[in-house]
Amino acid sequence: MFRMETEVDRERGQLLLSRLRASNTAASPILRGLRGTPGERDVPLHVWVMDEAGGLVGGLVGHTWATWLHVTYLWVDERHRGEGLGSRILARAERLAADERGARSCRLETWDFQAPEFYQRLGYEVVCVIPDYPPGITEYTLTKRLG
Repeated sequence: MFRMETEVDRERGQLLLSRLRASNTAASPILRGLRGTPGERDVPLHVWVMDEAGGLVGGLVGHTWATWLHVTYLWVDERHRGEGLGSRILARAERLAADERGARSCRLETWDFQAPEFYQRLGYEVVCVIPDYPPGITEYTLTKRLG
């Protein structure tokens, strides 16, 4: 007999994650090989662009894991779009990830109204398209080999 519950429970969530990681590690020699190495955990990677007054003009939030850079957010203030700032921010993150953390690839997600063409111009390839996520919008996953 089982009982199902639906409340949010952070402690159980962490327990579930630890059990999933243990199962994945047991099943995958590659994940098992990451155990105890610097590549085992996500390491935050942030790039910030500030104006002369200290205001945020643009930035990138991501992390590296297992020789990958994952870009979570990349944003440039509307007033500075089209000046190459987004390309420079992304290039800085890619260099840091590759040179200092051994990243060999990068992945990111973007929506159809955001910037899939921008990333493609910078050498990213579309590897996944999810239509209607959320409804009326298409999400793209793109990757790029670094170095």
